[in-house]
Amino acid sequence: MSKEESIKVMFTESEVDARIGDLGAQISHDYEGRELHLICILKGGVFFACELAKRITVPVSIDFMCVSSYNNEKSSSGIVKIVKDLDEPLEDKEVLIVEDIIDSGRTLNYLIPVLEKRMPKSIEICTLLSKPDRRVVEVPVKYTAFTIPDEFVVGYGLDYAQKYRNLPYIGVMEE
Repeated sequence: MSKEESIKVMFTESEVDARIGDLGAQISHDYEGRELHLICILKGGVFFACELAKRITVPVSIDFMCVSSYNNEKSSSGIVKIVKDLDEPLEDKEVLIVEDIIDSGRTLNYLIPVLEKRMPKSIEICTLLSKPDRRVVEVPVKYTAFTIPDEFVVGYGLDYAQKYRNLPYIGVMEE
């Protein structure tokens, strides 16, 4: 961390862990008797997706997709691009998109129609963080760990210029 940057804890590691446990139990209940295919949105979603998958009791498969609209900035550029596509087909699968944060909504607004064309049985969204004050486009989020104010957060997969992803908590970046 540079001298100009400091991070204030918003949610401790134990608070995040407990909330992911709650989501895992809720998702397991909702998908009881079915298999679930997680789509982890890289890079930020990987920490959350791995911890969430460990807490889901129904059979789970996982694939990864990298979609970007940030380009090392603190706000979305508004231009969404697929950097890495899925390895597996989605046809007839129960799909749960796992995101680190939903900010403007543009990324998922772009991504959902792309994935729907691949004919999954269902598509739902799960996010670690939701920032509704920044929403430009509404997206149907079924599972949210935390709703936060419009502050720039890092940790638990969330980064600033590729730094701070490895923090075990979620913090507000202050300059």
